[in-house]
Amino acid sequence: MDAQGRGRADNIDPADQWVLNPNTGEYELRLSASAPQSAVPGPRRPASRGSGPGTGGAARGGTAAPSRDLPGAPGREVPGPRRRRGAPAPEDPLPGRRGRRPVKKKSKAKKVLAWTGGTMAFIVLAAAGAAYLYIEHLNNNIASSPDDGASTGGFQKDKAINILLIGTDKRTGAGNEGYGDAGSVGHADTTLLLHVSKDRTNGTVLSIPRDLIVNVPDCPTTQEDGSTKVIPGTRNVRFNTSLGQYERTPSCTMRTVTELTGITPDNFMVADFNAVKTLTSAVGGVDVCLAKDIKDPDSHLNLKKGTRHIEGETALAFVRTRHAVGLGGDLSRIALQQQFLSALMRKLKSNDTLTSPTKMIKLAEAGTKALTVDSKLDSIGKLKDLGLELGKLDTKNLTFVTVPVVDNPAEKIKATVIPNPATAPQVFQAIQDDVSFTAVKQKEKEKKSAAAKAEAARLEGTKSEASDVRVRVLNGGAPAGSAQETLNWLQNTEGVEKSENGGNAPAQLSRTTLVYGPDEADQARKLAELMGLSGAAMKPGKSVTNSQGLPAITLTLGKDFKGAGVSLTAPTKAPDVEKSTADKVECAK
Repeated sequence: MDAQGRGRADNIDPADQWVLNPNTGEYELRLSASAPQSAVPGPRRPASRGSGPGTGGAARGGTAAPSRDLPGAPGREVPGPRRRRGAPAPEDPLPGRRGRRPVKKKSKAKKVLAWTGGTMAFIVLAAAGAAYLYIEHLNNNIASSPDDGASTGGFQKDKAINILLIGTDKRTGAGNEGYGDAGSVGHADTTLLLHVSKDRTNGTVLSIPRDLIVNVPDCPTTQEDGSTKVIPGTRNVRFNTSLGQYERTPSCTMRTVTELTGITPDNFMVADFNAVKTLTSAVGGVDVCLAKDIKDPDSHLNLKKGTRHIEGETALAFVRTRHAVGLGGDLSRIALQQQFLSALMRKLKSNDTLTSPTKMIKLAEAGTKALTVDSKLDSIGKLKDLGLELGKLDTKNLTFVTVPVVDNPAEKIKATVIPNPATAPQVFQAIQDDVSFTAVKQKEKEKKSAAAKAEAARLEGTKSEASDVRVRVLNGGAPAGSAQETLNWLQNTEGVEKSENGGNAPAQLSRTTLVYGPDEADQARKLAELMGLSGAAMKPGKSVTNSQGLPAITLTLGKDFKGAGVSLTAPTKAPDVEKSTADKVECAK
């Protein structure tokens, strides 16, 4: 390109060759008369070096004569704006105005895609809205009752779970007029404590007989106006009076269970007659087994022996019958109830139920309408979380056990029972210590950890004579008076004369501990033997000074303390009691 083509001919500054088109508001290239006029508009550019809009090519500050090359000059059209390469040709613009870029038309495929996407978004939103409304509907179905501080505060995912299941004999719901006692306030007719291990590998269902003689403790109860009323406890009464009697609520039954077993439930669920009927119908019925024909006019059960499929009214009659099975009492009925629950759990965990949306919806409806739960379980979300935890349990590792009992010696006519003093405490302790009652499949045997070896080693070695043991006994969570009770037992029964009552410990402990100094291991081993303490309870530390100014070991009684002379060594296996597992069918006799 020559100098003129580059805009440098005739000593003209290239900046002065761009002039403003007043019609378009853009600068355009104007060459001299001897050069071809560019049809390409230039970029917007402000006037430079003294040139302003409307000036010609005169030198700085000069006034140029009119020229036909100027924008808008007669006989000359202003070139249109430059198009991008490959862009469609613009429509003819109106005179003196820039042309508009044409609007692209969407293809038919894109239109369909856009319409489908919008429809799908609407469907998703509608489904989400429907799901929200249904969850709200289920939440509204749930009835709840305060736990009044009787629970642990609710189950936790990283701990063992204890759920109290209560079946009442109150005639609530349509069609239940012929069941239970007329005018019943709703006693604890059927009570089960469901324990699921911390690792979710095993569980235990402990049936508590309704005619078991227990002590019902004082029960703080929340009233409708928000105030608290303490319902006085009663001693040596039937367990079933822990609910309904004197306006007792499920929290009173929780306190009674804790008083009896030493186990504090995490949550409770209360079921009426309708729960059995609607839940079995929701899953399509369950299979039970009878070793003989049963015809019980009291429960309205009439079934032939063998395997039978039951639901609804028949299922309720099955769990309520007692006169036609076993010895005709409540203990015989418990066996039927355990068989029924086993069958129901197997059905709940079957693919036939879990893969059926219809059954799952029916279950959700039935469960939320028929159950009353504590205030820590009063939403579908919380119940779902609990269900997920319980769902990890294999039914073959779920054991049914009944509180070991003996006839009540205070009665001539045997109508009630009391806990078996030899085996009942062992059962309760095993559940507290999360010991399995069933043979759980063991993983590859692991070597003992260093901590376990150290605990075992603490019990090994020489032991002092009982008369040489100096110990201060503190109460760190045991019932009031436990320190003095232990002191009397140590001095009068075991010969630990150099012992004294140190009063209350500065803090409460869940487990009883024994702290000893470096030179007191022999004394500690002797006291651990007498108390039935494990190596884990022995804590090397510093000795204390007793009232005579001599060094002594410290025994702090924790919440696990069961009484002077009662061993505190946690069981490693469950006691040998009558039991059954949920994976097996037990035929009622």
